[in-house]
Amino acid sequence: MALEDAKTEIDHAFTREDPRGLSFENPFAGAPSFLRRRYTKDLAGVDVAILGVPFDQAVTHRPGTRFGPRAIREISSLQPCDAPYGWGFSPLEEFTVVDTGDIAFDYAKTWEVPHAIEAAARRILDAGAAAITLGGDHSITLPLLRAHAAKFGPVALVQFDAHSDSWVDDDPERIDHGTFVYKAVKEGLIDVEKSVAIGIRTDNPDTLGITIIDAPEVHRAGPDGIARRVRDIVGEVPAYLTFDIDALDPAFAPGTGTPVWGGLSTGQAAIILRGLAGLDIVGGDVVEVSPQYDTTGATAVAGAHVATEIMCLWGWTRRG
Repeated sequence: MALEDAKTEIDHAFTREDPRGLSFENPFAGAPSFLRRRYTKDLAGVDVAILGVPFDQAVTHRPGTRFGPRAIREISSLQPCDAPYGWGFSPLEEFTVVDTGDIAFDYAKTWEVPHAIEAAARRILDAGAAAITLGGDHSITLPLLRAHAAKFGPVALVQFDAHSDSWVDDDPERIDHGTFVYKAVKEGLIDVEKSVAIGIRTDNPDTLGITIIDAPEVHRAGPDGIARRVRDIVGEVPAYLTFDIDALDPAFAPGTGTPVWGGLSTGQAAIILRGLAGLDIVGGDVVEVSPQYDTTGATAVAGAHVATEIMCLWGWTRRG
């Protein structure tokens, strides 16, 4: 069936009639949307909306994550011909998932970008859909958290990262990918007692009450044990999952702006993410993919799989 469909399917991003279902379009051809989902701004009846935020003007080192959403969409074209491995259900067939494209913003007015991000996320949430966002640098998570906290109240933050991103920043006009957690805590957007950061391997002694599971602990304890610990910490409260691709070791994700050695492998990350099934994941993002630093495309591959895993985590408690 797949081979027959591949002969006729093309540009599913625009031509698919049924928003649900797998796609057998040749992965090397056609218009690249995330997982070959339909591009649309119409959110009526949508369960999950993929949102792109190509913003990278808040980085402390190498720029380039503005190209992350495009790279993730392009490389994801290899995935939608099968249900995600190991989950036991097919979210693309059970749910209506669309790609709502990127936000529009004036790149020369950076102070306006957080408001545009929050407004785009609120539009999705107000329509009754979940938002999974492709970044972009990690500063974009703060306005995304504002939108989610407005709907769900303070959320548990499940953060995969090499950095805590909780450095002190009391200037409301600054936009910085290294301070979004600090500001989110000070604004009351997250429940710190239910929040956890995984993969940390840079020094920042003030944890703000968030549980830190650093990368060496992941290596020593193993991913299954880490997943159990995260589930115990988060419990049953609504949770937002943010995955900075630099949580992965540079050997697995060299295409990022602030790489740090000693990180997670893609295998460890996959086991931990799947081990979180059952948490009430209400939204999430994958950020800091800078494809130009990675000639292999492996970083974008990891980003596409992480975004798919977030979709599966959201769907796990809502399937059937």
